[in-house]
Amino acid sequence: MDIIFLEQVKVQTKLGVPEWERMMPQTIILDIEIGYDLTNACKSDAIADTIDYGAVVGRIRETLTEHSFQLVEALAEHICQLILKEFGALSVKIKVAKPAILPGLKALGVVIERIK
Repeated sequence: MDIIFLEQVKVQTKLGVPEWERMMPQTIILDIEIGYDLTNACKSDAIADTIDYGAVVGRIRETLTEHSFQLVEALAEHICQLILKEFGALSVKIKVAKPAILPGLKALGVVIERIK
């Protein structure tokens, strides 16, 4: 399986367990690996034979403005399912990081992987 990767994607969303934390959008950072068969794209050099990563990022940004989440786990699952269903990915691995959310902590988050 081939991999399309999107690294250090900064997006705004409402995320957190306390309600006050979900009052204002905050920046989260995503690292995404999308499993896909790129054989045809390698031969054709056509966007129609791959996943348009610009469309993926745009769709993620759109859905994260529409939804709020308490847990990074739920947010990660939501994005994985979106990519699998809407873009026909074979697998998705995503790292969701909330930077500098606690004193002395660079980031916290989760890494999950889902296979179609």
